[in-house]
Amino acid sequence: MTDDEVTLMQQLHAEHAGALWGYCLRLTGKDRARAEDVVQETLLRAWRHRTILDSPTPAVRAWLFTVARNIVIDEWRTHRARSETPVADVPETGDQDDQTDRLLLSWVVAEALTRLSPEHRAVLLECYYRGRPVSDAAQRLGVPEGTVKSRTHYALRALRLALEELGVTA
Repeated sequence: MTDDEVTLMQQLHAEHAGALWGYCLRLTGKDRARAEDVVQETLLRAWRHRTILDSPTPAVRAWLFTVARNIVIDEWRTHRARSETPVADVPETGDQDDQTDRLLLSWVVAEALTRLSPEHRAVLLECYYRGRPVSDAAQRLGVPEGTVKSRTHYALRALRLALEELGVTA
């Protein structure tokens, strides 16, 4: 490394390292070790692309911040890709013939439905269990479509509360 190159890197560090460090710290959620790695990689890339360092100071800083942001995004994407399970690799669920959990859950839901008002129960039965569209449910129940929609909203909230009271959690 020549004296000019050393001077150039010292100048780069003096002008941009503090701001770049703070930016990388925010990008990494205050993870100091990751922020240090991102700053180091960013400055290394600046060293490899020295022509950018001939630009005006604001342009150099914008370039450094963009590179740092891209490094963090690339790390995040790589981590996400490694942690995802491909559909072909999803493990098979146990015995397909055992319907015990499904049966127990249906009993709990039936019990929770009995705790709803008759209006809420009726709208859920029409829309969810019988699969009727809002317009058909409104005709069968003898109420406007808007009433079916609002009752459905409040009925689902009430059903969720009833299920929580019975110990079912999401």
